[in-house]
Amino acid sequence: MAEYLKGCSVSCKMSWEDLQALCRGEKLYCKQLGVNRGSTNVYDVEFICDYKKTKHEEFYLLKWKGFPESDNSWEPKRNLKCHKLIKQFHLDLDQQLRRHKRRYTPKKLDKDISSFLVQKAKLRQSLKRWEAHLNQTRNHPGRIFVANEVDLEAPPKNFTYINNYKVGQGIVLDEMAVGCECKNCLEEPMNGCCPGASLHRMAYNDKGLVRIRPGQPIYECNSQCSCSSECPNRVVQKGIQVDLCIFKTENGRGWGVRTLQHIKKNTFIMEYVGEIITNEEAERRGHVYDCQGSTYLFDLDYVEDVYTVDAAHQGNISHFVNHSCNPNLQVFNVFINNIDERLPRIALFSTRAIRSGEELTFDYRMQIDPVDTESTKMDSSFNLAGLPGSPKKRIRVECRCGSDSCRKYLF
Repeated sequence: MAEYLKGCSVSCKMSWEDLQALCRGEKLYCKQLGVNRGSTNVYDVEFICDYKKTKHEEFYLLKWKGFPESDNSWEPKRNLKCHKLIKQFHLDLDQQLRRHKRRYTPKKLDKDISSFLVQKAKLRQSLKRWEAHLNQTRNHPGRIFVANEVDLEAPPKNFTYINNYKVGQGIVLDEMAVGCECKNCLEEPMNGCCPGASLHRMAYNDKGLVRIRPGQPIYECNSQCSCSSECPNRVVQKGIQVDLCIFKTENGRGWGVRTLQHIKKNTFIMEYVGEIITNEEAERRGHVYDCQGSTYLFDLDYVEDVYTVDAAHQGNISHFVNHSCNPNLQVFNVFINNIDERLPRIALFSTRAIRSGEELTFDYRMQIDPVDTESTKMDSSFNLAGLPGSPKKRIRVECRCGSDSCRKYLF
C-alpha cells in the first residue's frame, strides 16, 4: 500500500504562525519555519490589540509573532521599537474615534473599539498575504498593491488570478501560421508588416502609444515574426507596465483599481482576462449569477456574437475595474498569435492623461461606431455584465459612477 502513496502530500491544516508557535513551545528547531536556537528568544510584534495610559506612561497590548493570542501582553511604550505599527494603530484608532464623534483618546479603550482594531489589524495581514500571492502569480512587470481603509471586507473568495485567457470546454484557438519578415517594423515594414497582411495600418507610434481610433483592430507582431522583442509593434503582449492598487471604494461600488503612476494618453494599461466560454454557456451561467447579484460576463461580438469572457472566478486585475459613464479607459481588439476574429484579446488603453492615485474605469456599455475596411465591415461593440442587468437580463441597475455625464442606469 505504501508504494502507491509515494509522491503524495497532504496540506497542513495549521497556519504558518501556529506551526512556529508550536515549535517554540516544544523547543523544536525547524529550518523551513525559521525557528532555531537563536530565534526562540526573539520576540517580534505582529500587531497591536489595545491601548491604555496612566498618569505617567502609555501601554500597548501586543500580539507576538509566532505565539498564540493567549500570550498577548501589555508593554510600556518606552520598551517598544515597532514605530510603524504604533503609527498605524493610532491612525486606525483616530478614525474609529471620529466615527464615534469623540475628539480625544481615552485613558482606556471601549471593548467594541479595541475589538474593531484587532479585526482591522488581522484584515491588513490578510490583504498583505493576498497582495503577496497576486505578485507571485503575475507575469507582468507592473506590481499589484491592495488596500482597504473603508471597512472589514476581506479578499474575495473563489477568485483565481490568471494572466491569460483560459479556454473553456469545446473551444479551440487557431494559432498564427506566419509572421512578418521585417527588420524594422515601424520604419521599413515589409508588405505592411502584420497589420498590412490584414489590410490595416500600424496601430502604435515609436513610443508604444496607440494612434488609431477605437473600433479599428490592432494586429501585433507574433512569435513567428523576424523582428525582436523590442519591436514597437509589440505592446499588449508585454503585459501591464504600471503599478496598480486594488482598493475598496467609499461609495458602495465595491473594489476598484487605481494607478500608482502617472499615465500618458493612449497608453496600454491592461487586458480584460477570464475564461472563454460559448454564448450558450454564458446564458446558463448568467441565470446563476443573477441570483448572486453580480456577473463579469464580457461579450465578444467583434464579428460574430459567439464567445463570452467570464471573469467572475478567474481573471486578472481588470476583474476589479469599475464602470463609469465618463471613463478614462477605452477598449481595443488586439490579435497576436490568434487570427480567429471571433476571439480578439480585449485591451484597455487610456483615453487621456491619468494622474497617480486616480481610479481607472471603463464604460460597461461601450459602443463603438462600426469600421469599414477593404475586406469587411466589423462591429466593435462590447457589453460587460459587471452588475446584474446586462442586455440579456433586462434588469435596470442604478449607476453609481458619480460623473457629470452619468446615465443614471447601467443597463
